[in-house]
Amino acid sequence: MTTADEVTDLARRSRTAAIGLASMPRARKDAALVSMADALVARSAEVLTANLEDVARAREAGMAEAMVDRLALDDKRVVAMAEGLRQVAALPDPVGEVVRGSTLPNGVQLRQVRVPLGVVGIIYEARPNVTVDAAGLCVKSGNAVLLRGSSSARSSNAALVAILAAAGTAAGLPPDSVQLVPGVDHESTKHLMRARGLVDVLIPRGGAGLIRSVVEESTVPVIETGVGNCHVYVDSDADLDMALSITMNAKVQRPSVCNAAETLLVHRSVAGDFLPRVLASLRAADVTVHGDAAVASYDDAVVPVTDDDWAAEYNSLDLAVGVVDSVDEAVAHIRRWGSGHTEAIVTRSLPASQAFIAGCDSAAVMVNCSTRFTDGEQFGFGAEIGISTQKLHARGPMGLPELTSTTWVATGTGQIRT
Repeated sequence: MTTADEVTDLARRSRTAAIGLASMPRARKDAALVSMADALVARSAEVLTANLEDVARAREAGMAEAMVDRLALDDKRVVAMAEGLRQVAALPDPVGEVVRGSTLPNGVQLRQVRVPLGVVGIIYEARPNVTVDAAGLCVKSGNAVLLRGSSSARSSNAALVAILAAAGTAAGLPPDSVQLVPGVDHESTKHLMRARGLVDVLIPRGGAGLIRSVVEESTVPVIETGVGNCHVYVDSDADLDMALSITMNAKVQRPSVCNAAETLLVHRSVAGDFLPRVLASLRAADVTVHGDAAVASYDDAVVPVTDDDWAAEYNSLDLAVGVVDSVDEAVAHIRRWGSGHTEAIVTRSLPASQAFIAGCDSAAVMVNCSTRFTDGEQFGFGAEIGISTQKLHARGPMGLPELTSTTWVATGTGQIRT
C-alpha cells in the first residue's frame, strides 16, 4: 500500500467514526475520556520508554535543549496529560447547544445548533502533550481526529495514540475515532493536506514554517494557528512597578511559548524612569535585549535592533525593545510587525487603553495584565487546540466550541413557501 493509499484509508475510517461520534451522548464521551486518562497513568511506563527513544534521537541530532525539554516526558507530565483529559470530560458538551433561535412570522421555529466539524486533522511539532490534548478535545466535541506529529516525537506519539485509541474503543467510542498518521517525512503530511472531501479541516500547530506550509499547500480548509510575536506597551500613564512585573512575567516565565512577549515598547516620557529598571531586571534574567538607539543609550550591553528582530518570534531569552512617542505610534509598530496574536498595554488612562484596543488587530488584547494569559485553560475554556490568529470561524484560544460548526434547524407544522 502506498503512502497515499494509507492516508486515504485512515481518512475514510475516520469519516466512518465521525458519523458515530456526532450523535454520541455526552455521558459516553466523558466516560471514554476518563478511561483514556486512567489508561495513560496505568501504562505510563510504556509512554516514558518510548519517549526516551525520542529524546535520545533528538540529542544525537543536535536539537537545542529548550526544544528537548518540550519533547521530554516524565511521570509528572504524563499525570498532567491525564488530568487534562479529565478536565475536558468535566466541561460542558458544545454539541447540541442552541446558538440562537426565533419563531418566524409564519410559525416556523428556527434554531442554530452546534454540530461537530467531522474529521479534524492536526499537524504539529515536537510536543507529545499536544497528542493527548488534541485527542481529548476532538472526542469531546464529537470529532474524529487524525494526528500527524513531528518525526522527533514519533515513538512517544505512537505509544500515546495506541493507549488512547484502545481505551477509547473499549469504553464505547467508534473504532478509529483517534488515529495517528504514520510517516517520518513530508509525504504522509502532503497526502493529509490533499484529502479534501475526507478531512473536514486541518489545524497546524508549530513554527512559522510549518504553519505557512500547511496554509499554502493544503486543499483541505485550514484553521490557522499563528506564531506569537507578542508586544507589551508601557504607556506614559503607566504604573511602572506594574509595568516591570508584567514585562518580566511576559518575557521570562516561559519564553519558549507563543504567548510570551517578544517586543517591549516604552513611551518616551517614562523611558528615563522605566528603562534602567527593566534593562537591569532583564539582564539579571539573562535576557538579551535588541534595542533601538534610545534604548541603547541606557545600557552598553544592548544589541542594535534590526527589522528581523522586530518581526521575530524568538521563543528564547531575547527581547526587542523600542521607544515610541505615543500610543498611536505603538499601535502602528504592532500593526507593521506583529503576528496578530496578543498585545498588552500597561496604563492608568482609559482613553489610551481604548485607543490601544481599537487599534491592535490581534486575537487578544491585554490591559494591565500579562500576555501569558492568552491560553484556553487560563481563560476558563479548559485545554485548547491552539491559538487562532485568523479571522474566520475561530480567533484566539480554540476550545470546544471552536471545534464545532452549526446547523440550522427549522421546525414547522406544514408551512409552505408562497
